[in-house]
Amino acid sequence: MPNIRHEPIAPTRTQRLAPGGAIDAHRHDDHQIVYAGRGVLAVTTGAGSWVAPGNRAIWVPAGVVHAHRAHGELELHLMGLPATDNPLGDTPTVLAVGPLLRELIIAYTHAPDDDSPERARLRAVPIDRLRTSPQEPLHLPTPAAPLLRTLCDVLRADPADSSTLAELGSRVGASDRTLSRLFRSALGMTFPQWRTQLRLQHALVLLAEKEPVTAVAHRCGWSSASAFIDVFRRTFGHTPGSHPKR
Repeated sequence: MPNIRHEPIAPTRTQRLAPGGAIDAHRHDDHQIVYAGRGVLAVTTGAGSWVAPGNRAIWVPAGVVHAHRAHGELELHLMGLPATDNPLGDTPTVLAVGPLLRELIIAYTHAPDDDSPERARLRAVPIDRLRTSPQEPLHLPTPAAPLLRTLCDVLRADPADSSTLAELGSRVGASDRTLSRLFRSALGMTFPQWRTQLRLQHALVLLAEKEPVTAVAHRCGWSSASAFIDVFRRTFGHTPGSHPKR
């Protein structure tokens, strides 16, 4: 990521981004919670990408270089947290956001930015809630190995590509056994798991752009709308037709 901007203090504010809008690569000395009250948010680092719909937030640890991109009309709530308090570890993470945590984040990002005891108390409550928020497996890792990166780029260009790993291997010059081993050792997941994550991320983007569910299923490689709906419900806890648009 070129032209990395350094912001010592992670901003706490509400910001709106138009569809396709972006915040370029930067890093903070503080931690940050990034929550999309409306639209779908993508956060990208050198290690991969995280995509969160309106009932998820993304934890960005201090020092991690990251960039934001909006899909759909994005209402972005940025909540800076002191680097001395680390409730969630050193890796970006997608978190479930229930109604209470959502309102706490919104209230904190709208409150006057001062050092008052009231503001400190308002910050302490969401931090406590974040410690117990379920972490979601919505990370799509980016491979460092050139062979695996080439294969993943093929699928990123066309998530609906239904080629087997053996067929993809013939295109990049490796056996399916070698590629399967690389997925597990380098990315910590199987090839089917990685492809499903890719398709779910792409589906979230298309839904934010108001694509019909049946069209999303087709463009993301599912054999039918019902198969897509089943995977989506098991992952996000609701159907794509009721996808949050707050």
